[in-house]
Amino acid sequence: MKVDAFTVGPLQENCYLVVDEQAGEAVLIDPGDEAPRLAEAVRASGARLTAIWLTHAHVDHVGAVTPLAKEFAVPVAMHPADRPLYDRATQIGLTYGMRIEPLPEPALELSEGLSVEVGELRFDVLHLPGHAPGHVAFVGHGVMFSGDVLFAGSIGRTDLPLCDPRAMRSSLERLATIEPATVVYPGHGPDTTIARELRSNPFLAGFARPIGS
Repeated sequence: MKVDAFTVGPLQENCYLVVDEQAGEAVLIDPGDEAPRLAEAVRASGARLTAIWLTHAHVDHVGAVTPLAKEFAVPVAMHPADRPLYDRATQIGLTYGMRIEPLPEPALELSEGLSVEVGELRFDVLHLPGHAPGHVAFVGHGVMFSGDVLFAGSIGRTDLPLCDPRAMRSSLERLATIEPATVVYPGHGPDTTIARELRSNPFLAGFARPIGS
């Protein structure tokens, strides 16, 4: 598995190109902006793009969805609870000075317990609301694409429309049970690990398991 990170757009969002090199297939996770740059990265990988996966539908995570979905003729996967954000992305984007084309109808509804695949790679979908009602993470092969539920040293905001601080707390408590060695690829900022965040992240440290538990 190869993971390439691209920080894009005015809000410095992380988009990930995940490639199964043996199968020659790839997916883009959260293409938030700079569609030409991301398209060139897909072509340079030599892999066939098979889908776009969204952790959630905030505008900084979906801004490049439409041009990329058109260029590569790929489906979009997202959790249906984020449709209010997804369907209004064009209007919401204008408040941030972002021009977002109307988004395509999602072809795959993500949900808790579902697995998604690229080549021979399989990732479990975890529904982790709080930052957004349909927020999910993709977990597998020792890594987690966490979107905005967890950052290195911090977490996503819970003061935006449709956020839910109580749900975020439950999601963080759940993240604390994930294998500590898991590498976390967040929606903003540098990568980290669950173990590191349990030790140092003030929002997650309170859920750390006692040694020997």
